Amino acid sequence: MEGNRTAQHPHENHVPPPGYDPTSVARWAAEPDKRPGRTAFQRDRARILHSAALRRLAGKTQVVTPGERSATAWDASPRTRLTHSLECAQVGRELGAALGCDPDLVEAACLSHDLGHPPFGHNGEQALNEFAENCGGFEGNAQSLRLLTRIEPKRFTGDGSVGLNLTRAALDAATKYPWPRGAHPTDPKSPKFGVYDDDRPVFDWVRAEAPGTRTTFEAQVMDWSDDVAYSVHDVEDGLHAGHIDPDRLRREPERQSVFAVAVGRYVPADTDPAELAEALDRLQAQEWWPHGYDGSAVAQARLKDATSQLIGRFCLAAEGATREAYGGGRLTRYGAELVVPNDTRMECAVLKAVADRYVMQRAEQERLRADQRIVVAELAEALTARAPKGLDPQFRALFDQAADDRARKRVIVDQIASLTDASARSLHARLTGRM
Repeated sequence: MEGNRTAQHPHENHVPPPGYDPTSVARWAAEPDKRPGRTAFQRDRARILHSAALRRLAGKTQVVTPGERSATAWDASPRTRLTHSLECAQVGRELGAALGCDPDLVEAACLSHDLGHPPFGHNGEQALNEFAENCGGFEGNAQSLRLLTRIEPKRFTGDGSVGLNLTRAALDAATKYPWPRGAHPTDPKSPKFGVYDDDRPVFDWVRAEAPGTRTTFEAQVMDWSDDVAYSVHDVEDGLHAGHIDPDRLRREPERQSVFAVAVGRYVPADTDPAELAEALDRLQAQEWWPHGYDGSAVAQARLKDATSQLIGRFCLAAEGATREAYGGGRLTRYGAELVVPNDTRMECAVLKAVADRYVMQRAEQERLRADQRIVVAELAEALTARAPKGLDPQFRALFDQAADDRARKRVIVDQIASLTDASARSLHARLTGRM
C-alpha cells in the first residue's frame, strides 16, 4: 500500500479548517475535490455516512441482540451498532464543537469507531481473535483502521485499494489504541491494540507527528462520547426490555453485586466500592432519575428525559473540567487532553455495570453467546476448508492474491468480520448444513 503521499492534484482543496495545519488534511492518495467549498473533514464524514460498512452495523449486536423477543409488551426497538454509532456521533459532535474541535472531524471519528466490529459484538471479537491467533490476532479497533484504509472500496491506486482514503486527522481521531499488538504502553498483556502488522505503513503515516502512543484530542472526545452514549443507552434499553428494575438498585446485596461488576471491568481494580456507592447515590438523588418504569407514555417520557439529563451531565462535566485546565480557544489534535472528573467517571461506570449485571449476565444471554461463539468458530473452520468457495467476490480475489497461508487466513478473518449477525448465521448454515 504505497499511495502518492506528496503530489497534490491542482483542484484539491488543501486549506485546513481553523485550528488544523495542512498535514492534518493530507490523504494517503492525493485526489481532487468534486465540489469546491467543502472542507476535507466534511468529505471524510460524508464518505463514512455513505459506506456499506456503516450500513452493516444495523445488523450487528450492541447489547440486546437485534430481533430478540422482549419479556415485556412495551419493549422499544433495541439499539444496534448503527444506532449507537449515530448517537455517539451526535454526542461527540456537540462536545467537540464546544471545545473547539472541528465538529465534522469528531463526528467522522464517532461514526467510524465501531466499523471493524464483527458479528455478535465483543463475543464475536473474542472468537475471531482465537481463530486469528497465529496470523496477528483480531481486535475490532485494528479492524476499523484496516477497513477504512484497505477493505471498504472507494479509492484505488496502482498498488490497490486505499479504502475510503480519509485524511490523516480523521484516521488518527478514529484510532483509540494507537499501538500494535502487545505494545500497550502500560500493560503488555492487554488485548487492546489498533493496528495489524501488515497495516503498519498507513498507520505509521497517520501517526508520523504523534507524540508516542498519545491519542489525539478528537479521539479522546470520541472515546468519552462512546462511553457516555453506551452507558446511558444500554440502561435505557434494559429498562425498556424489562430486564432492569430501578427499585432493586436501592437494596442490598443488589447494589454490591453491581459494584463488584464495575470493579476491575469498568474502573481500576483498586477502586473503593464506596466511591461507586456514592456515585449511584448521587444519580438516584436527582429529580429526573427513573425510580420506576411501567411502559406508560408518561414513564417513557420520563425515561427519555433521564437519558438526556445523564448525557448532558457527563458531557458538561468533561467540558467544564477541560476548559478549567486549558482555558478558552480551540483545543485540537495534540494541543490538549480531555479532562473527565473522577466522580463523573464513577457515575458512568455504575451505569455500565448496571447494564452488564442485569442485561448481559442473564442466563439466556450466556447461552446465546456460547452459541454465537460456536457459529463463528465453525464458520471459520468451514471457510478455511473450502476457500475460496464461500467467500464474497471481493475477498475471493484477495484470497487468490494472498502470498502465503498467513495472508490467506487474514482474508478469511476479514470476510467473517464483514458479516452481520444474520448473514453470519446464514453462511454458517449454508457451509455446514446445520440450521
